[in-house]
Amino acid sequence: MSKSVEKEQPEVNIGLVGHVDHGKTTLLFALSGHWADTHSEEIKRGITIRLGYADATFYKDKDTYTNKKTKTAKPLRKVSFIDAPGHESLMATMLSGSAIMDGALLLVAANEPCPQPQTKEHLMALEIVGIKNVVIVQNKIDLVTEEQALKNYQEIKQFTKNTIAEHAPVIPISAQHNTNIDALIQIIEEVIPTPKRDEKKEPLVFVARSFDINRPGTDIMSLQGGVFGGALKQGNLKVGDNAEIRPGIKTEKQGKIVYESLKTKIIGLKTGGISVNEVGPGGSIGVLTSLDPSLTKSDSLSGNVIGLVGKLPLVHYELKLRPHLLDRVVGTKDELKVELIKKGETLLLNVNSATTVGVVDEIKKDHAHVKLKIPVCASKEDRVTISRILGGRFRLIGYAEIA
Repeated sequence: MSKSVEKEQPEVNIGLVGHVDHGKTTLLFALSGHWADTHSEEIKRGITIRLGYADATFYKDKDTYTNKKTKTAKPLRKVSFIDAPGHESLMATMLSGSAIMDGALLLVAANEPCPQPQTKEHLMALEIVGIKNVVIVQNKIDLVTEEQALKNYQEIKQFTKNTIAEHAPVIPISAQHNTNIDALIQIIEEVIPTPKRDEKKEPLVFVARSFDINRPGTDIMSLQGGVFGGALKQGNLKVGDNAEIRPGIKTEKQGKIVYESLKTKIIGLKTGGISVNEVGPGGSIGVLTSLDPSLTKSDSLSGNVIGLVGKLPLVHYELKLRPHLLDRVVGTKDELKVELIKKGETLLLNVNSATTVGVVDEIKKDHAHVKLKIPVCASKEDRVTISRILGGRFRLIGYAEIA
């Protein structure tokens, strides 16, 4: 990939995770200048419902780290942020977003006891999907006394003991008042490195969002094709490539429901807020296609995988899983013991950026066989997170390998 593309494309995807209303979206605005909650229901309810995205460039101006460009500031790198919802009913959205994260900021509000239910659940999710580079952000310090902030800090340290975040730095900030953001940027630069990417493999895009960007009433000759948002896990993608999207769209053949992959031409690529001719693995990207935009509207194809025609992993209508269950259920006030998976039960499964439901139809000593309501495009190396219904909600209970 050319050096000019490398400079324009964000190098790393960093998730903002944590309990609802702990300030993730406000922090994203402080870091990037972009307000991610743009869906009308999100604005009305004041919470994040869908994954939000924003890019920021970090600079070093003498001894100060900043996100503001000045004459003396030297650019460090461009970063993509992913704002994941914290509400318990939207845990599946957070899990699908974690598939494209290279590191995470775990937000903890200083004015509430730590941990809150989804603080626990999000940290466990990061551990399960293998995200090891974590920075803990102690937000809302403007709302507490120094004594309360120190008490909250001790709660954070006790909560993260014996977890992947045990040695993670804790940075006190006020996202609302833009306080200590420079220190946070410095720690992000030190703790969340740009991972090594494999550009020689076949391209693989995990789709997190899909859109129809045409305004109502647009003239038919001016319509633009369907657009995807996500991250390129490996390989390179170019404008003009013939792409395939799996598992694709639901259709019926001979009285049976099947999914047919979609084939399209890539007519545009966006990264870092600009149009480019080529993208490599790294931060979030936009993929413009020649597809009928009605196919991509309202995230209808989120969870799909994009690659070159004939080069994608297989589509699975059923999976043989080798489960690894947690000892205790996380995300509930009472941490219940995780019971073994049972034949006939319904599980929520997250595979890469896809969310599906599987019904267990066979149990053996070391594996469970599930039939999927929505098929997934996945390879044997991909990890599957498992949630089950407890107290009227799907709760995270473990992960599985594809056997």
